[in-house]
Amino acid sequence: MTTSSDVIDDAPKANNDSSIPSATLGGEQKRSIEQITLLLFITVPFLALLAAVPLAWGWGVSWLDLGLLVFFYYLGCHGITIGFHRYFTHGSFKAKRPLRIALAIMGSMAVEGPLVRWVADHRKHHKFSDAEGDPHSPWRFGETVPALMKGLWWAHIGWMFDEEQTPQEKYAPDLIKDGAIRAISRQFLLWAGISLALPALVGGLVTMSWWGAFTAFFWGSLVRVALLHHVTWSINSICHAVGKRPFKSRDRSGNVWWLAVLSCGESWHNLHHADPTSARHGVERGQLDSSARIIRWFEQFGWAYDVRWPSRSRIDSRRDPEAKRSRGKQETTEAA
Repeated sequence: MTTSSDVIDDAPKANNDSSIPSATLGGEQKRSIEQITLLLFITVPFLALLAAVPLAWGWGVSWLDLGLLVFFYYLGCHGITIGFHRYFTHGSFKAKRPLRIALAIMGSMAVEGPLVRWVADHRKHHKFSDAEGDPHSPWRFGETVPALMKGLWWAHIGWMFDEEQTPQEKYAPDLIKDGAIRAISRQFLLWAGISLALPALVGGLVTMSWWGAFTAFFWGSLVRVALLHHVTWSINSICHAVGKRPFKSRDRSGNVWWLAVLSCGESWHNLHHADPTSARHGVERGQLDSSARIIRWFEQFGWAYDVRWPSRSRIDSRRDPEAKRSRGKQETTEAA
């Protein structure tokens, strides 16, 4: 399997200006304070997720708490899928300046790390997808069952603690030279804090009680962040280990239907790796892709333009004839 990029163009080159600061506070190194912060952002919401079922059974969960969980979940999820991923990483469409800023902030509120680091990691992932150099391939350690189990853990969460960092100037120079985007990326902790505080603020004001603020924080902040984290990470792990592969790609990306709604359409991952700049990932009938629907609304409002919608001929040109033949043989066998 080749390690050269045949699915994505190299990121635009920035001017060599050593005076431009890093787009993340930690620069290119993960220092101890950043490692501790990362650990807290992962473990505390995860512990809340584990406690969610017994606590819901014990003292219940209000409609307000569930409403805050769903609203902020999909706000952050679409910030990642539409903003960080389809727009900033792959350029699936162009956005007016206010929308560009809004998407950067929305994605930051998903609490998945600074924008520029997220984009740099993902561009590197596409360049070396499931080959040597991929930051989070589940096939990193081999293809035996024990190796795959270890690889799934690495792809899901372990890779984030790797001290080796993706060079931002190499993989995201276009974002670094944008002052507003660089500032939002450096302000990640601010936006993460706002994201965690808003549900508690709303819950407290609506119920006029500290208990309402606490339960809203538990469900709308901690449980919401943990759920969104693991759905996002499942695209790295599960969608590169299992799933149908009807399209030609040089990696093992697969379509996992049962993650489609929670991932806002990202789990139609095989098409994405076959055509990374496509604004739509769910291209077949019945494949739900809420991110593509919202991009369409942005386009209709005039906020987004030059959207890279895949034509039927483009989709068909990326189909894997082997997968089609295998499906035809299976249908013939079932009919017999």
